[in-house]
Amino acid sequence: MDFLPAPPPPPLAEPPFRVEGPLPPPFPLLLTSPHSGRFYPPDFLSAARLDLARLRRSEDAFVDAIAAAGPPLGIPLLAGHYARVYCDVNRERWELDPDMFADPLPDFVTTATPKLAAGLGTLPKLAARGEPIYREKLPFSEAERRVRGVWEPFHAELAALIEMIRKAHGGVVLLDCHSMPELSLAGLPPADIVLGDAHGQSADPSLVGRLAALFTAQGLRVRRNHPYAGGYITRHYGRPAAGVHVVQIEMARRLYMDEQTLSAHAGLARLRTLFGDVLAKLRREIEAWLPSPQVVRPGRR
Repeated sequence: MDFLPAPPPPPLAEPPFRVEGPLPPPFPLLLTSPHSGRFYPPDFLSAARLDLARLRRSEDAFVDAIAAAGPPLGIPLLAGHYARVYCDVNRERWELDPDMFADPLPDFVTTATPKLAAGLGTLPKLAARGEPIYREKLPFSEAERRVRGVWEPFHAELAALIEMIRKAHGGVVLLDCHSMPELSLAGLPPADIVLGDAHGQSADPSLVGRLAALFTAQGLRVRRNHPYAGGYITRHYGRPAAGVHVVQIEMARRLYMDEQTLSAHAGLARLRTLFGDVLAKLRREIEAWLPSPQVVRPGRR
């Protein structure tokens, strides 16, 4: 069992997420932006050895603004509010580095994964560019507070939205939106968009191929699964056989922002419009990747 038998934490100063767009939606499409949160609690900033500017380099800055092209098209957006360096909702619930904590971790905590080795757990140890975040070790109670206050509400909402859309339409396509720094693409062929489907496991390959074609038609260079094949959200929720298709979309930051100053440039409006065009085209074709409606014959249940 992976839940702690503990009372709920006190309410957080900031809601853990927001949902924009119609519910239930008229189309079986859903957008998420889990890493664009910009809320940094004051006690977290006090405990951090890095200033806010360096902490913010870990954000998927402005991705929620790009994904906001969806709600006017009838496609809901679930966006996280808390910074990913505070609590990363695209990791397992209890994916924690024991070296970060002053007390021993419970047995149910996952303490060894490739992401943890890179310093990127549910409570990240390192910020962008490999910089340690904290001055001192944390009590495990702090991890519990963040998981219960941020991670669990976000995923409860996401699971509820997926189930709502699946029941209404017979299936759902979730596009999990992120951004990628230029540094992560060093030494690789140029790419503007990387589509991740856990190497064919989280979505129908023909859906991913169609998404790639739609972005390519907009003049963007598209790669699949390299260097990003999909995080926890993609791998956990993607169940194509059950009609739940999840594709992670990584957008190159240089397309819309200055990575040094963390400021948007004119490309932001262009990319949002482009993304809206892709969504509008996909919306018209979406039924092709969902289960066929079952015909209920008279006298049968």
